[in-house]
Formats: sequence, structure tokens, C-alpha cells
Amino acid sequence: MNVDDPEIVAAISALQQFAENYHRLEKLLNVPLRMNYPPEVRLGRGNVVELAEDVATQERQRLGLGDQPVIHLRSLLEAEVGLRILHEDLPSRIAGLFGFSSELGGVIAVNRKHPPQRRRATLLHEYGHLITDRFRPGIDYLSFSGRKPANERFAESFSMAFLMPATSVRRRFNQTVNDSGDFQIADLCRLSHFYDVSVEAMALRLEGLGLIPKGVRDHLKESRFAVRRAEALLNLQKHTIAGERFPDRYVSLAVQAYEKGELSEGELCDLLRCDRFGAREIVDRRLTTTELSEEGEVRQVQLENQCSLLGDVT
Repeated sequence: MNVDDPEIVAAISALQQFAENYHRLEKLLNVPLRMNYPPEVRLGRGNVVELAEDVATQERQRLGLGDQPVIHLRSLLEAEVGLRILHEDLPSRIAGLFGFSSELGGVIAVNRKHPPQRRRATLLHEYGHLITDRFRPGIDYLSFSGRKPANERFAESFSMAFLMPATSVRRRFNQTVNDSGDFQIADLCRLSHFYDVSVEAMALRLEGLGLIPKGVRDHLKESRFAVRRAEALLNLQKHTIAGERFPDRYVSLAVQAYEKGELSEGELCDLLRCDRFGAREIVDRRLTTTELSEEGEVRQVQLENQCSLLGDVT
């Protein structure tokens, strides 16, 4: 990690500030983030890829996910594991970075400039590092020169196995082959869409599981296969997962603290990294909804978010 690089320093600073601000909001409102981390894994001399497969399967079981796709990955890892996840504008060469402390827990930054499927893979890659390198913060780059060390190979394999569980992938692949007698590029596109991963990642996963010949991924890459055109022809609608900078819970806590008078408008702007107009817009959006009256008039209505549903209804 080159801590003399100004871009690296800025990225680390942004992640640290986000984690500290998040923790401050939780203390103001007395709503600590529940931390539910898996046990640490030590890498020995065994097969790192096989170990990553096992750990990914165990983690899915621990979180009650079975072997089906996980679309809302960011909110799942925050709510069920207790990770603090930031989408940040990082230099294009950086995929993400991670850190951990006993007070703040696990914090991850993912490059929001990258495509959604890349961000999902990066998020789980960083999570893989938190499982094996918990107390060793790090930065991951898109390219890596030379042979990858064991911890990088683990994180990469963990990400693939978590996103595309072997049992589920094999079942769907075999079903396609049994039904049609073949497995074509269109089937590869449909399968990648089902798991919300890139076509390249799906091909690499199928190669790794021995379901298609080695080299298919490279062939598609070299031939510049038009993924978007294929998806359009197959009518594969994109999963609408927002790439907002801050997680929904963080924004909700900031608005609640502001409404309770715990934050000034200026402090709210600092926490949300926006100007006063943007902050007011976020507050209004969180506290109001659009309603159509009986007369057909569109109007803004205040949401009764503070109304308890646990007492007697009168």
C-alpha cells in the first residue's frame, strides 16, 4: 500500500471519515449497528480455492441464504453482518479498500465509478479479506502483476463462490443442457443475469466448475462479445440496484438526528456531503410522500414515521 500516493491517502481518509460519522450517528440516536461476523479463517498450505468455496458455503448457510442469488447484497451485509459499506469515487485503478477496528467493525469502500456487477464482486472480495486479514487493512487494484498471494486468491474465489454457489450453478446448467441438449451463449447470458454477475465472471465460474471448456471466457473477451446488445435481444432487464454513495440506514439516521435537533443543517450537509439545497431535498424525500386526492390533485403528504404500531389502535 503506497500511503504517499495522494489519491490513496484521500481514499483512506474518506472511508475513515464515513465510518466515524456513521458511529457518531449511532451514538447520538443510541442505535448501535449489530455486528455478526463469521470466525476468522487462517490460510495454511492447503488448497486456497477449495477453502474459499467451503467458507462461502458456510457463510451463506450462516446467513440463511441457501444457494439462491443475492440481489440486495449491500443491504444484506450491513443488516445481517454489520458491515459499513461506502460507495466512493475512487481512482479507476482501485476496485475497493477495507479496514477493521474493534469499535467501528468492518468498513469497506467500493469504487462507485465501476459497473454494478463489478461493485458486487468487489464488495465480496473485500469481505473475503475481512475474513482472512481482519486486522490488516488493504487496497485492491483491478490489475495485479505476478502471481497472486494466497489471501488474494482466497478473496477472489470467495467472491465467485458466494455470488454463484456451485450447487445452484450446476443444477441450472444441467437443467438447460437436459432441456435443450446444448448450452449456448444466450444461455450463458441468461445465467449471468440470474446471478447478477458479468458474462465474463459467469463463464469463468463455469470453467472453474468444469462445466464448459477452458478458454471460453478469454474467447468472449478477445472477440469483444457485445453483452449489452445480447441482453437487449434476450429482453433481460437490468436489476435496479442503486449505487448511492451512502447506505440507506446511514442517511435515515442522519435525517432522524437532524429532525430531533441533534444535528444542525450544516452538520447534516457535512455528513451527506451535499449543499443545503441537497440536504433539504433529502429530508423532504424521507419525510413526505406523493398522494393523489379524490379530486385527482397531486399533493405532498407528511409521512407519520414516528407513529407507533405497537400500542392500541384508536
